[in-house]
Amino acid sequence: MTTLRAGLIGAHISRTRLPAALKIMCDHAGLALDFTLFDTATLKDFDFEDTLTLARADGWGGMSITHPFKTRARAFASTGMADNVAHLAACNTLVFDSPLRGYNTDYTGFLAAFTERGQKPGRVVMMGAGGVAQALAPALIELGASELVICDRDTARAAALAATSGGRAITPQDAPDLIVAADGLVNATPLGMAEYPGSAFEPALIGGQAWAFDAVYTPTHTAFLTAADRAGLHCITGFDLFRAMAVRSFEAYTGLTVPLADILPQLDALKPRQTGHKTT
Repeated sequence: MTTLRAGLIGAHISRTRLPAALKIMCDHAGLALDFTLFDTATLKDFDFEDTLTLARADGWGGMSITHPFKTRARAFASTGMADNVAHLAACNTLVFDSPLRGYNTDYTGFLAAFTERGQKPGRVVMMGAGGVAQALAPALIELGASELVICDRDTARAAALAATSGGRAITPQDAPDLIVAADGLVNATPLGMAEYPGSAFEPALIGGQAWAFDAVYTPTHTAFLTAADRAGLHCITGFDLFRAMAVRSFEAYTGLTVPLADILPQLDALKPRQTGHKTT
């Protein structure tokens, strides 16, 4: 039996469902899975580039990348980024082919997840300008957002992303009025994860918008999405992105096409069962 040997590099990843998702797809395809987690929050003297180089030399199929290494993964991929994501400044999937190939399944996954909603984004406020934001900002522009404003405590980082994506950078002081007037709200920060409690959006400002999306998927319903749901917004969860991302990561690793009708119900079983939330 052929084995897919891969891993995930990131901080605070012990709760990730990616290995379970890949196992479902490997089982369906008749592949074995050997998957290793590199939780950099617990590893002393971790060297990102050396780890990738050694894994590739050892014959691994590839490596998935999450916070806070996506921009470094993009630099590692260099000219090997797939054509449809070569314009992005972040990478979350490296495939150790010859030559090395880089993908951003956050980008392609978000396009798929949002398209299911069947409406344009409208005016969007996105909090965060880091790795996942590097994928979400250009995806929102491609989806037809009429305005995208990007807010980050690192104002230089927000300005750089705005310049490359076609959005507009704002300061945290400018955010409240724009949040109230927005059609959609996007959390692209780690806030909401178990290790980073809280919300990037003040609950008092939520209400009157049409939709909300949170890139955090563990837990599925963060404080932000809980407030958005209570205010009547249409909520797209990080699990919706995760599901689409996992499928595209498997396809990148293996070159196989995932039979969605068979696989998606099995992936849905990985979602924590919570009630009282209107999500897609």
